[in-house]
This record gives sequence, C-alpha cells and structure tokens, in this order.
Amino acid sequence: MTNFQQILQMGQQVQARMNQLQTELGNRTVTVSSGGGMVTVTADGRGKIREVKIDPAVVDRDDVEMLEDLVLAAVGEAQQRAQQLYEEELTKVAGGFPLPFQLPNFL
Repeated sequence: MTNFQQILQMGQQVQARMNQLQTELGNRTVTVSSGGGMVTVTADGRGKIREVKIDPAVVDRDDVEMLEDLVLAAVGEAQQRAQQLYEEELTKVAGGFPLPFQLPNFL
C-alpha cells in the first residue's frame, strides 16, 4: 500500500508543478519577425499572441497580400516557438523521462 501512496503523492506533485508551469508560461514571451523585421510578433509561452508590430514601410495598399503573408509567417513562427518552449518545460517537469503520451496541443 505504501507504493501506491508514494505514486499518488508523486502524481499530486507533478500536477502542482504543471499548474505552476502554466502560470510561468503565461508570463514568458517569445518574439519573432518576418520580412527582415518588417513584421514582429510577440506571443506568451502558451502561444497567445500579445503584440504585433508592423513597419509602416511595408504597408502598401496595392500589395496587401504581401503584408498578410508576413503577418501569417510571424504568427506561425511565434506559436511554434511557444510550443517548443512548452515542450521543453514539460520535459523538465517529467524529470527527463520520456512521456508515455502525446503532448496536448495547447494552442
């Protein structure tokens, strides 16, 4: 019975650390740019977009499609980096052991 109690206690510790991790990730940010810095996107560690900056020089009413592509590329990269950050931190919580399940897509 002691082993079961130890396993239960370890599970509770991991759950507490996961809750703490979610809070920490909400406070961390990743920033990426596209178009040589013409579009910059900042996301938190959970993948939520916090800021988008667009260089006025890239705004061309005759080529809105290019601006859309730059924004899409920067947002996609920011979310991908946030996912990587999440997975790295989750691996630390797991103590370096491979996780036996697919990580949930938190985005």
